[in-house]
Amino acid sequence: MADPAFWCRARRHPGFVTGLLLWVPLVITVWVLNLIVGTMDKSLALLPAQWQPQVWLGRDIPGVGVVLTVLIVFVTGLLTTNFIGRALVQLGEWILSRIPVVRTLYSSVKQVSDTILSPHGQAFRKALLVEYPRRGCWTLGFLTGAPSAAMQAKMGVSSGQEEDTMVSVFVPTTPNPTSGFFLMMRREETVELDMSVDAALKYIVSMGVVAPPVGRNETETNHE
Repeated sequence: MADPAFWCRARRHPGFVTGLLLWVPLVITVWVLNLIVGTMDKSLALLPAQWQPQVWLGRDIPGVGVVLTVLIVFVTGLLTTNFIGRALVQLGEWILSRIPVVRTLYSSVKQVSDTILSPHGQAFRKALLVEYPRRGCWTLGFLTGAPSAAMQAKMGVSSGQEEDTMVSVFVPTTPNPTSGFFLMMRREETVELDMSVDAALKYIVSMGVVAPPVGRNETETNHE
């Protein structure tokens, strides 16, 4: 076993730190890509035995399942854009809605996916600054929508003013942004940022180390 003093000296050496900064992101990226490709390659099990790539090519080629998965998603999307395809989707959803446990799970996942992935949705389209968890302490959040009119009425919002009064905000944790806190607050208590969602997520995941780029307006103001 190596001497602990050796590791202490190595960690303080600039070359060791530079090597870590180079290898850690590379290794994690390769690991994640290998996990994704390996998962998608399992879609090859859907093909008959005589259509398997190893039968045609004589060997397994990693990544063929990725192509098959993309084709399945693309063809499914094309088929569901016509009347017959939509009817089949509605029939499948009707069948799933009759299964007790599957009904709850499927409806929840579908609502979340429709909200996030829909091109017409507004979820995670804007990065915001909110005072949380106390006054004077700011954090990044994402606009996810607005509370229902009935819920806003319980919060004292007058009828007819719901659209511009309250907003729903998701405040992610760092460095894992998949968990966080859901807040309902007044729109005037949020500050909309001239920052893309990707830049805000990088800022959160890096725990503030990777600063977002300065907006054009801020740059012009500083030059003046």
